[in-house]
Amino acid sequence: MRAGGRFSPETMWTENIQDWMREIGPYNTHAMKLNTRKACLLVIDMQNEFLRENGAVFFHYATEIVPNVRRVIASAHRAAIPVLFTGHAHEDPAVDGGLTAEWWPEIKRGKSLIAGTRGTRIYSSVPRRRNEKIVWKRRYSAFYNTDLETALRGIGASDLIITGVLTNVCCESTARDAFFRDFRVFFVADATATTEPDLHVASLKNLAYAFAYVVTTGEIIKQIAAKPSRRPRHRPRR
Repeated sequence: MRAGGRFSPETMWTENIQDWMREIGPYNTHAMKLNTRKACLLVIDMQNEFLRENGAVFFHYATEIVPNVRRVIASAHRAAIPVLFTGHAHEDPAVDGGLTAEWWPEIKRGKSLIAGTRGTRIYSSVPRRRNEKIVWKRRYSAFYNTDLETALRGIGASDLIITGVLTNVCCESTARDAFFRDFRVFFVADATATTEPDLHVASLKNLAYAFAYVVTTGEIIKQIAAKPSRRPRHRPRR
């Protein structure tokens, strides 16, 4: 899987997982046990713009994590763990884009992640129940100027499971902001993706070092199933 310390881009994204976990192992020392009664799954920005081949910011690694994201969602549903989705969208990048629009020309030109367009919809292969909330955001972190924290406090969540894209941008930003708010973060290494394997691993190292417990899809599913949740079946709505 590796050559000269670099991960092979020709390999299926999730096939690199054991190498990734060995690479981050020295930093991933804060093992935690998921409290299923106070857990919430965040599915970050699994939108058409990133996952459909005609999307303005499509990258193929995003599609490769869909099976694992689906597995984690299904496991959460079985355990009655709430699932929240996030979506990135701008009404008018000239007004609400800020430096995000300056950084990404597609957004600045109004060609990507514009509210109400097909590109901002949740990708059809990612199962979302109609009563599962979408937190709409205009910056990388799902906590910035949104009601995410209010929703999480309202359902009594303390443990956040993070999946989605992009690992080193919106996923990492959200994980860091969650840590600052004293949420325990379980970051799923093979149910998150970004444009380059090296960026992914660097982000996992940073998160493991100071912000999150990095886990595999298989590990988090085992933790979810370890003890059935007794949480009432209610979820925050839009």
